[in-house]
Amino acid sequence: MTARQPGRKSRRAPAPKRVHLALQGGGAYGAFTWGALDALLQDPRVTFAGISGTSAGALNAVAVAHGWACAEADAADPAEEARVALAHIWRRVMGWGAMGSGLSHLGRLMLGALPSSWTRVSPYQVNALDYNPLRELLVEVIDFQRLARLASPRVFVTATEVQTGRAEVFSGARLSAEAVIASSCLPQLFRAPEINGKIYWDGGYASNPALGPLIEMGETDDILLIQINPLRRQGKPITSAAIADRVNDLTFGASLIAQMRTVALVNDLIERGAAPPGARTIRMHRIGGGPTLDDLPPKAKTVPQPVTVEKLFDRGSAAAKRWLRRHLGSVGHKSSVNIARDYGNPLQLDFGTSGPEGDDADTD
Repeated sequence: MTARQPGRKSRRAPAPKRVHLALQGGGAYGAFTWGALDALLQDPRVTFAGISGTSAGALNAVAVAHGWACAEADAADPAEEARVALAHIWRRVMGWGAMGSGLSHLGRLMLGALPSSWTRVSPYQVNALDYNPLRELLVEVIDFQRLARLASPRVFVTATEVQTGRAEVFSGARLSAEAVIASSCLPQLFRAPEINGKIYWDGGYASNPALGPLIEMGETDDILLIQINPLRRQGKPITSAAIADRVNDLTFGASLIAQMRTVALVNDLIERGAAPPGARTIRMHRIGGGPTLDDLPPKAKTVPQPVTVEKLFDRGSAAAKRWLRRHLGSVGHKSSVNIARDYGNPLQLDFGTSGPEGDDADTD
């Protein structure tokens, strides 16, 4: 071993920047998030404190955490194990999309994206055995007991409680395969899961994704949102498929817009010295699909054909690498999203904007 020479300072790699992840749901478009996560996990300059996911975002969240937990138990690289877990799950999903009927009919719709046309028959009539391929996959692949013991990153999965319409967050010992099923449950397709006497539908109706648990958790005030439902679409929806797709965007995007406006309001109050004690400035960042997803047909959300999933993965990976190149330096210092412009200024009556949405405009 060579002694360190006097007067020379040893060089240490800077500590990775900690961010919370907020993973939006959007059916098979969750493969975009898979690609983005894969790129983030390969970059040693960033690490995760908490992960909040809804619907397909919940599936991605528990996959990352499962890999992390397995790595801790086996003294392996947690980022690499998380990449392996994500790839394993999405390869299974691609397998469903490649099948012609039977399992494919349910499997390709299980990620929480409303199809452009759905049966008028209740799932309580046509799915008497309450079969859901996602349940089998989660039980087989994800070790929820390990997740309950995982100290970091902490995982939060959101579902909508049917009777009250409120978002309910599952974490720690309450996080289970059934909670992820609840977070992804479209009532037109599947029976509502029951957990401790309550029934649940897709979390996107109430909070897509939930930012509150990440803010309350602390540890970092930087939240990186991976957004796959666009804020804006060009053109006029005319066909039934295009109309249904845009309705889907609006339905599952409303809660995010409301949360982002609240963040903007609190940040503004803090800046003006009018915020209540304990309020913290939240720095928001975003990796968004934006125009990069516009050329995909509406059915791409509900039919995870392998070629489409691979295309989404590549686009998500490219978007994350652009974000790392352009905006990682903002983490810990400032937001890289203009919330007032992109999501509406809550202090003004006119929520109109004069330009395209920040990162999504340049496909970040």
